[in-house]
Amino acid sequence: MLIRGDGKRASDGEPPKIEFPCEYPIKIMGRQSETFREVVLAVMRKHAGDIAESNIKERPSGKGTFISITVTIVATGQTQLEAIFEDLKATGQVQMVL
Repeated sequence: MLIRGDGKRASDGEPPKIEFPCEYPIKIMGRQSETFREVVLAVMRKHAGDIAESNIKERPSGKGTFISITVTIVATGQTQLEAIFEDLKATGQVQMVL
C-alpha cells in the first residue's frame, strides 16, 4: 500500500503525491574525480540557489572508485526537479541520479 503526501492511500499505479515546496534529497553518483563535487554543486546551485554545507553528504565507494553525493534542497516543483536531473546527466560525469 502506498501513502500519498496527504496521508491518503494511493492506487498501486499512482505514484505518491509530493507537495511543494518541500525538502527533497537528491542522490548523485559518479566516478570519483577532482571536479565531480564542484560540477554537481554548480548544477544544484543553478536550480536551487545557495545550499548549506549541512545539506551535502558525501560517501565514497568501498574501493574509492565512485562517490555518491546527496544534496537536500527545497524543491519548488516537478519542473525544477526535471531540469536538475537533465542538467546533471548532461555533465557527462554523473552516472546515476536518484
